[in-house]
Amino acid sequence: MSWITRTRQQLTGFMSRRETPDNLWTKCRGCGAMIYTKEFEDNQSVCPRCDHHERIGPKARFTQLFDGECSNVMVPRVVEDPLKFRDQKRYVDRIRAAKSATGDAEAMLVASGKIGGQRAVVAVQNFAFMGGSMGLGVGEAFLAGARAAVAANAPFIVFTAAGGARMQEGILSLMQMPRTTVGIEELKDAGLPYIVVMTDPTTGGVTASYAMLGDLQISEPGALIGFAGQRVIEQTIREKLPEGFQRAEYLLEHGMLDMVVHRRELKDTLARVIGLLMARRQPAAA
Repeated sequence: MSWITRTRQQLTGFMSRRETPDNLWTKCRGCGAMIYTKEFEDNQSVCPRCDHHERIGPKARFTQLFDGECSNVMVPRVVEDPLKFRDQKRYVDRIRAAKSATGDAEAMLVASGKIGGQRAVVAVQNFAFMGGSMGLGVGEAFLAGARAAVAANAPFIVFTAAGGARMQEGILSLMQMPRTTVGIEELKDAGLPYIVVMTDPTTGGVTASYAMLGDLQISEPGALIGFAGQRVIEQTIREKLPEGFQRAEYLLEHGMLDMVVHRRELKDTLARVIGLLMARRQPAAA
């Protein structure tokens, strides 16, 4: 073996040990810029260049919202595959893969804690878990959160992110639309605020049910919000839709949202809103 070959092997071995970790950089889905992951996470997963709000999961959301520690709200277990559904693979295998990828038991997690010193129950949908699809598990999580809010005399805040109903559960998935509406009515009967924060994307049966029934409708910037997709609508009405159609800013301009709030301002905004809404429930001082 020549000294040139030995030197090349030594250099190759040295360079392989100094390879850049896969998670050192994050590519922005908005502008395509490569962002140092630590900088990206410190900015609450918002691109510092184009302000694109990246999708985040429940754990990150809870960390950003609650003052300190929060407690998980227990959700009843459901039958994982009630219809024994199979398409290209078994439904139970899809659920198992989603649990492994996200570390979550379902597409919605619920936690209780304090936001700006005020008690609140928060439910967060995870788009990374089968597109945040609404099935039996999401329906049970929603109801558990609403009833925990009633028990704690606290507002219920829901962060939506979903592609719609979960097709693998058929009619059982669609039945979660009226079930969640029942939970909202229980909140109204108790005189408690129900606040919806729509994140990218909020579509399908979720939009057609609990996402649009809030006492206050908030969205993050640039979020896609709608029932059917833009292409489907254009093919149906045979017309070109306006620029930015189904985006949060367009919906705010046309009265479907109350406000669009940047992620870094969301905690303070919710704390202020909760304070105002809960103060109205208290009897005036004599």
